[in-house]
Parts: sequence; structure tokens; C-alpha cells
Amino acid sequence: MIEILSPTEVARGRETGALVADILASLRRRVVVGTNLLDIDRWAKAMIVEAGALSCYVDYAPSFGRGPFGHHICTSVNDAVLHGLPHDETLADGDLLSLDLAVSLGGVVADSAISFVVGDARPTESVAMIDATERALAAGIAAAVPGAHLGDVSHAIGSTLTGAGYSVNTEFGGHGVGSTMHQDPHVSNTGRPGRGFRLRPGLLLALEPWVMADTDRLVTDADGWTLRSATGCRTAHSEHTIAITEDGAEILTLPTSA
Repeated sequence: MIEILSPTEVARGRETGALVADILASLRRRVVVGTNLLDIDRWAKAMIVEAGALSCYVDYAPSFGRGPFGHHICTSVNDAVLHGLPHDETLADGDLLSLDLAVSLGGVVADSAISFVVGDARPTESVAMIDATERALAAGIAAAVPGAHLGDVSHAIGSTLTGAGYSVNTEFGGHGVGSTMHQDPHVSNTGRPGRGFRLRPGLLLALEPWVMADTDRLVTDADGWTLRSATGCRTAHSEHTIAITEDGAEILTLPTSA
């Protein structure tokens, strides 16, 4: 079922989205060379609890994971791209880190992800991949106007990624959000214009383009959760939760301060 939220619920989504964005922004400032992934998880938990929100991950146990997830944030490093299970790993200079966070506040969920390079090193390949996912995300958001089709959004994302030289994996993509984290509709990272569900005000979507440097194949880590590139190449992931409004797409997961 596709959930259409009321104006009151969308307003709650704005609060949730701001919280998610502010937590991610805080973590990005705090993460340095030598930070342990388990520290990031602890920091995220503390901010979620302080805000009176609920983690969407701790009890999450879908069919594709070895659940429950048991942590508060996904921490994916270098060749890990999705569902990175926090573990005892210390970040090095030049590591590419993706953080994916979903919480519920006031009964409405928001979901967002950021990728960035840790420390002072700036590997060209990593910077290019992050830029491609961010540009693809912006293109998908621009296409998400009322009356458009999901295929229009997927096409905008996919054409940006392929135009940057990346192949697109269709096993995992964006999704609806609302009272729960993962809902219909599925939003593929590639698609055909004019196809699929027609967007209408009140629909909340989490758009999440992600790429791997030289492959479109995933492998599952021994932890049963972390998805890695099949070739060991680096990866990147960007995500925003948006609300479809009468005037277009509103990004809910923007931080309240720089």
C-alpha cells in the first residue's frame, strides 16, 4: 500500500527530517581519522534518545538481512555501500564513509544518507563518486513534481549516474516512507519516463542513488548485513527524504544549521 500523509503528518515529517539531518551533520563534524565505527553508533544513539525519537534500525529484521540489525546507524566504509553494520573498525585517512540514518519522531519516519572522505586525503575516484550520487539525487528531486511518474524520477537519477560513467544496480533503491521506514513505492535508480505511479501531494519518498566504481554486482558480508562491491572497489551513497507538495518536491532532510 502507498501511504499518502495528511498536511499535519507532513509537518511532523519536517521535524523528523530536520532531526535526521542534524544528527548526520553532527556526526560528519565529529568523525576524524581514528574514529571507531562503534563510537559513531553510540553517538547516534545518544542524539536519537535525547530527541525523544526512535531508531528504525535496532529491531529491523527484513528477509535480506541477518536480523535484528541491533544498531542505530549504518556505517559503510570504502567497498561497503549499503547496510553497513557498525563494528570494531578504526577509520583511516582517506577512507570513504557512508552514513545512513532513519528515525521515527511523532509517528513519521525520515531517512537520509551522506558519503564523505575522512581526514585530509582526497582520493579522486572517491570524490567523483560522491559528486555523481549527489548530482543524481538533485536530478531525481527536481523531477519529483506532482503529476510526474516514478519513472521520471528514476530516469533522472539513472541517466545522471550512467552519464557519469557508472553502471546502476537495481536490487536496492529508494522507497516510500511515512509511518514506517520502508514502504511502497519502490523507487529504482534507473527507469523509463512516463511509467509507474503518478506522484501526488502527501507522498513521502526516500531517494537514494548509490554507485560502485567498476561494477554493478553486490556481495553480502559475513556479518549477514553489510553489502559490498563484488570487486572490492569503492562505493558512494546519497539520500534525502522528500515530500511531494503542490509546488514540487520539498527536501525534509536538510540540517537546521550549517
